[in-house]
Amino acid sequence: MELNPKTYEPNIELTEFVIRYWTLDGEKENIPLKNTIVPDGTMKLIFHYGDTYKYHSQNGEITILPKCFLIGQLTKPYVIEPVGVTGSFVVQFKPNGFLPFTSIPMKEMENKAVPLDILFGEEGRKIGNQILNANSTSERIQIIETFLLKKLADKKTIDNIVKSTVETIFNTNGQFSVNVFSKNNNINRRQLARKFSSAIGLSPKQLAKTIRIQKTLKVLLNEEINSLTDLAYENDYFDQAHFIKEFKEFTGLTPKEFFGDSLKMSLIFDKK
Repeated sequence: MELNPKTYEPNIELTEFVIRYWTLDGEKENIPLKNTIVPDGTMKLIFHYGDTYKYHSQNGEITILPKCFLIGQLTKPYVIEPVGVTGSFVVQFKPNGFLPFTSIPMKEMENKAVPLDILFGEEGRKIGNQILNANSTSERIQIIETFLLKKLADKKTIDNIVKSTVETIFNTNGQFSVNVFSKNNNINRRQLARKFSSAIGLSPKQLAKTIRIQKTLKVLLNEEINSLTDLAYENDYFDQAHFIKEFKEFTGLTPKEFFGDSLKMSLIFDKK
């Protein structure tokens, strides 16, 4: 896939919330017919300064995505298709990083593309137009950072227990026990789940499953694998059947289909 991705670091004042910015550029003929965005536990603001994309729902419906929108937390594969030339600027937030910037409950944005005017009203429309009409990536970064820093003036505080849980899930590559963490940190697991749902839009278990599949995908793409069974056990799946079930839940493919036909469908996921 010849998409020429480039990544950029955020302003130090935003590193608690934003992982990075990235751009994708490419001609339609160089991009696979369909792309599957694999859940990665993050939310993203997306600005298509090129042509937009179609979204293929699991029930077969096709809709045209907005030029500027937030993609909420994904719990299933999100299949898109380019309409023409790709030119995209993306703001990737940490799992709990978008909370200070929205008044819409996280759960209401799950698996949805939310237009900027719904998120931020007239201000969202203006920012979208400014970024689409900017002449460079550095100009787009300056515009979005000015906007986000202004929003942080009255930010909601990030709950420390949520922040600690997210860090633990990432540090263990998703091999995480809610019961053990709750006991060690003296917090009721239901209380933790409520805090998580409010701040992130996922439960701790859902985020752990997401991070684990991301780790597994990276291994599959970058290392020579002799046995899927060994890979399943190494990544804390009960058995190969459990691994295959979760793999399909997040990618829409079985591991066998994933490797078939020279990866006919491109998988887009968190590459860090």
